[in-house]
Amino acid sequence: MRQKRVTLSDVAREAGVSRTTASFVLSHQDSKRISADTQDRVWEASRKLGYRPNLAARSLRVNSTMTIGMISDRIAATQYAGEMVRGAIEAATRTGRVLLIAETEDESADGAEHIDAMLDRQVDGLIYGSMYTREVEPPVSLRSVPHVFLNCLPPGNDGPAVIPDEAEAGRLAAATLLDAGHTDRVYYIGGRHLTADKPGGIFAGHERARGIAEAFAARGLSLAGTAECEWVPPEGYRVAREVLRTDLPPTALICANDRLALGAYQALQESGFSIPGDVSVVSFDDSELAAWMRPALTSIALPHYDMGAKAVELVLGNQREAAVHRCPMPCSTRESVARPR
Repeated sequence: MRQKRVTLSDVAREAGVSRTTASFVLSHQDSKRISADTQDRVWEASRKLGYRPNLAARSLRVNSTMTIGMISDRIAATQYAGEMVRGAIEAATRTGRVLLIAETEDESADGAEHIDAMLDRQVDGLIYGSMYTREVEPPVSLRSVPHVFLNCLPPGNDGPAVIPDEAEAGRLAAATLLDAGHTDRVYYIGGRHLTADKPGGIFAGHERARGIAEAFAARGLSLAGTAECEWVPPEGYRVAREVLRTDLPPTALICANDRLALGAYQALQESGFSIPGDVSVVSFDDSELAAWMRPALTSIALPHYDMGAKAVELVLGNQREAAVHRCPMPCSTRESVARPR
């Protein structure tokens, strides 16, 4: 025999409050006017009775399905950017909403069919995301619902977007070395990520390089050199070996990502240079690799979790103005930086 569903009235009776008060507390509406003691009693009664809200009835009452859709190329399928999904899920859950996720697994696809499927399910809003920061061409159907661009930018910045503050991260990486006394023999390995597939470079590459250059220029200084290369360990190894053969070897390296830093570490150690005694190293991304390297690598983290949470906040706030929200990228300071000898 099917057990009778616990109702909101049951919770209110157990907590000794009105049905309206119980409703306000459990739906997070206007709860600031209700005492903490009363709220605690309502939540305790809800847990004790095993109350679950009738979402179908609520959807009809408030004209909302309490769902948010996320369309991306491959954010959820990669460990690298998956924190964006976790941030979005937890932000949605805190407001009693469910996040529906669909992926194209192809950055050249615009996800139109996934958007249509989400619209058929009457989601309250859509997050249109990318695994790495780039410009996108979204389908026109996206405009029919509140939406936010996550880790990507639409043409002409047409709509709210959430991206990492890569230029400020570049300034932070440079300042980390400048403040430690590295002023004249600092090299940047990686540049703008110029490759056969991306001859113009990538957004993060341009922004990081710009931030680094601006930080040095602000102190009347400049980098000793910049090496354009792919952001993979073999290239970090190759470029670092070349830089170490110059007449004035570096006192510090800025690597465009942790994988390049791994290659640079190998070149430094093979050449008899200690880290950070002879050469300090700073990097970007703050992947798990950075903490495992020896010595542990100082790296600027991508704020994936905060970006996902911010995207949900903007969707729920029905923010439609064309504004780019840049999330700060914190520095994880470790043992790879010291004052030059």
